Amino acid sequence: MAPTSRVFELRTYHAVPGKLDALHDRFRDHTLPLFDKHGLTVIGFWTPQGGQQLSRDTLVYLLAFSDRDAAEAAWSSFRADPAWIQAKAESEERNGGSLTTSVESVFLNPTGYSPLR
Repeated sequence: MAPTSRVFELRTYHAVPGKLDALHDRFRDHTLPLFDKHGLTVIGFWTPQGGQQLSRDTLVYLLAFSDRDAAEAAWSSFRADPAWIQAKAESEERNGGSLTTSVESVFLNPTGYSPLR
């Protein structure tokens, strides 16, 4: 595999039943601007199409970073941001607790033949 200048992080959020819309609201209204502020480059967000397993409670997104160290630094900075801490607390208070049951994170290296590198 040829070296690449970027690493990708695939994140899958499983929402508490009935709270996927609130999770979308938090990402759209608060999380995205903070990602940009802290150097988390969003490639895209997806939800499974209706009728598929997990279609009612799953949000998937892909981030890009220059390397794994940059990813760790960006996440540390993001998680410590008072604006994030406040947005998370307020969304959970409005919605009766945590919006997610679990979050999965997988770091990925593109293959040598990947169009996205």
